[in-house]
Parts: sequence; C-alpha cells; structure tokens
Amino acid sequence: MRLILLGAPGAGKGTQAEILSRLLNVPTISTGNILRAAMKNGTPVGLKAKAYVDSGRLVPDEVIIGIIQERLAQPDCENGYILDGVPRTIPQAEAMEEMGVGVDWALSIEIEDYVIVERMAGRRTCHDCGQSFHVVSNPPKKEGVCDYCGGELSIRRDDAPETVMARLETFHKDTEPLKHFYEARGKLKSVENQPSIEATTAVIREALGI
Repeated sequence: MRLILLGAPGAGKGTQAEILSRLLNVPTISTGNILRAAMKNGTPVGLKAKAYVDSGRLVPDEVIIGIIQERLAQPDCENGYILDGVPRTIPQAEAMEEMGVGVDWALSIEIEDYVIVERMAGRRTCHDCGQSFHVVSNPPKKEGVCDYCGGELSIRRDDAPETVMARLETFHKDTEPLKHFYEARGKLKSVENQPSIEATTAVIREALGI
C-alpha cells in the first residue's frame, strides 16, 4: 500500500506512520527526519533547510522533491511506502505525479488547532536520532532519554507555541488544499483525531480496511 499522511503539524502523523509501517511491512518516508539529519550533519541541503524550519516556514519544493526521489529509488520501497510530511503543497503533489510517484490513499487526520498547540508543548524529540515522544501520551521509559538510542530529549524550537501558530497558519494556507486535490482523484480518506494513539490507529485501520 502506498499512503500519504495529511494533517496539521502535531496531528500525530509520525506516530501513526510508525504503527502503519509495522502493520503493512512497508517503510515510512519522513522528510522531517531526513531533513533533521541533514541539518545536524551540516550538509548543504541541511543548512539551506535550517533557515526555513527555524522560522516555521516550508522548505522549498526542489529540496523536498530531490530527497523523495532518492529515497523512493531504494529497494525497500518496491512493495509500498508511507509518505509523512510530503507533499505539503499542490505544486509538490503535481510534481510527484509527474515523477510517477504512485499513491493509493491520502489519509487526513483531522484535529483542532487548540489541541495541536497543547499537544506540541509536551512533545520531546531526540537530539541524535529524531525520534519523538510526548510527556503525556507517549512518554520515554526514562525522563529526558531516548528509548531507542539513549540520546538527549529536548523541545524542538519549532514546537514552541509562537512557532506552532505560524506553522498552523502555513498549513491551512498551503497544505490543507491537498485534501481537495486528492478528493478530486477519489483517493482521500479522512479520520477524526481520537483521545489516544490506539483509538486513532483503530479508526485509521477501519478507514483503510486493514
């Protein structure tokens, strides 16, 4: 199955992508994680992206599309994939169609803005591997320490309330129209955010028939 996950920053796309990846046995392609690795390593793409991410703006299309092209060419994507964080704009979606990137479903997780702001305040991200946790809904086994690599957990600058509001404004203007884009192609599935990760997974599985 080839999936695109849509939803506001903090809607839980990354968490649900990991769960679906295990269920479907296909890789999750997270542009956020790829970009964070590039920024940490100080690559040319990473330095270019950092200025945009730090101010809550979108990374330019040419950077994103280049990353996706490279990743989807790898053998583990032959049987399907889950795209988390791309496309974010209509031009990106059109460029992906032109590249021949197939999509079975675009899954949109619906959530109110005020819930996002509250949720992001509790998010903690690993400085080393980029893994995300939440102090309430998905806490690490040891406070401040990543379960996966032992790295230090911290609040990302783009999870600060003022940056979250800027990111939400960008989402509504640039990314939300993608719902209509995929609905017109008969490929949109929408689910309401639920009180727990497990409940949200349940409604997603029902929507996708898995």
